Amino acid sequence: MVAARAGASVAIRYPLTMLETQDKHGLGLPYGRIYNFSAGPGALPVEVLEEAKDDLLNYKGTGMSVMEMSHRGKTYDDIHMTALANLRKLLGAPDDWGVLMLQGGASLQNAMVPMNLKMEGKRPNYIDTGHWGHLSLGDAKLMTDVHVAYSSEGTGFDRAPSDDEPQFTPDVSYVYYTSNETVGGVDYLRDATFNTDALVVCDASSNILSRKFDLTKYDVIFAGAQKTQGPAGVTTVILSPRALEVAAQQKLPLMLSWTKAHKAHSIHNTPPCFAIYMCGLYYQWLLKNGGVDWIAPINERKAAKVYEVIDEGFYKGHAVKENRSRMNITFKCPTEELDKKFADEAEANGFSTLAGHRSVGGIRVSMYNAFPESGADAIAQFMREFARKNG
Repeated sequence: MVAARAGASVAIRYPLTMLETQDKHGLGLPYGRIYNFSAGPGALPVEVLEEAKDDLLNYKGTGMSVMEMSHRGKTYDDIHMTALANLRKLLGAPDDWGVLMLQGGASLQNAMVPMNLKMEGKRPNYIDTGHWGHLSLGDAKLMTDVHVAYSSEGTGFDRAPSDDEPQFTPDVSYVYYTSNETVGGVDYLRDATFNTDALVVCDASSNILSRKFDLTKYDVIFAGAQKTQGPAGVTTVILSPRALEVAAQQKLPLMLSWTKAHKAHSIHNTPPCFAIYMCGLYYQWLLKNGGVDWIAPINERKAAKVYEVIDEGFYKGHAVKENRSRMNITFKCPTEELDKKFADEAEANGFSTLAGHRSVGGIRVSMYNAFPESGADAIAQFMREFARKNG
């Protein structure tokens, strides 16, 4: 701090603390925070943010921030390898599985999947259940011949198929599906079991670590971190031995190769160090509290509180009941005007980012792992009051 000249009046600015910060919405949340219903980037645990704040200028006495240190140094290497190990632990991934932390978002995996799983004489089969699956399918079509084994587009992307509904081709190389569609709020709510020996690829960007995944039902699981794992900037990719074997046969540039990333523990170039550090804190937070077994029932309770209000009749949910997402609850008010009024009044009361995706409108209540259960109670109460006033 620069010293003031003698006799000058100096206003000392103390750091904000949990008690000193005003809660202008009266929500009782620390640091004047609000309920953040963003579909991504989503809310982070306050404990994680507090630890990052404490480490920001001087990480554990190193004299520098994680954002400043060399990705080849021992300090960062410990951060990086611990994050990978803890993600492996949370997923229950065996030692012979690959656990990668890459850049480019989950959207880049739309291209990397067909590149790394190319098989001569075989073609991928895609299951299309919504906005993100549709984009994945479109990218794959630019690179190879693709068969659409199932699509719910005809019913407005409001459901996921039963295991026996997709129609696979005899020459299928891999089956691709999205476990939770954030735009439509459609979730399988299970590990799909398909009648094929093909590799199974799953985009689990919005529900990984929110419930248990049986890895014996998958070969590739990828997920952008910014919903249920940490901040934006990291994409986790989980690879079975079968997937690693196929990927090893491909000749690809450095940044497009799972094999090269796997061999280098995802330090095949300068990784997004600070984002990986934040994910590492997030994994520690989950593990400390009991892991996926701890968070899964909390997520179920949060979603149930909102769906109970929807089922009271004023609001119309989008997804069929058997595929209602616990992460992204989508619904509409009786009119578009009321949708806007709902979002505006909610924002004024400390409930942020409730407007539905721009492609479909309506309302979207996103409650990922770190979103507090008190927020589910609060939004359910707001919904009931809004329905009473506008019904």
